[in-house]
Amino acid sequence: MQIYFERRGGFLGTTLKTAVDTAQLPTEEAKDWERVLSTGDFKKLPPKVDSMAEIDQFSYKMTVVTNEWQHTAEFTDVDASEELQPLIRRLTLIARQTPRQNSTDR
Repeated sequence: MQIYFERRGGFLGTTLKTAVDTAQLPTEEAKDWERVLSTGDFKKLPPKVDSMAEIDQFSYKMTVVTNEWQHTAEFTDVDASEELQPLIRRLTLIARQTPRQNSTDR
């Protein structure tokens, strides 16, 4: 499973990007990510959620590619289910640790 993640916005208007291949993760961690993304609310999110984001709120664009399906969704903190929140935090952490992929877009 490949996960392409982008976080935009917030108070400083920064953009973070990263890509994760679960085949490169420890087995148990990969299974957990795959379980959440395969059975969670992510696949139910429409391609673009039209919610009213507050000025300092983050917005996300995430694409998940598996052998069986592919889905891209754009959403805000408010739209992300409680089940997806830990993955969003983990992807944000990974993006922060990938200096070449981080940029400030205003």
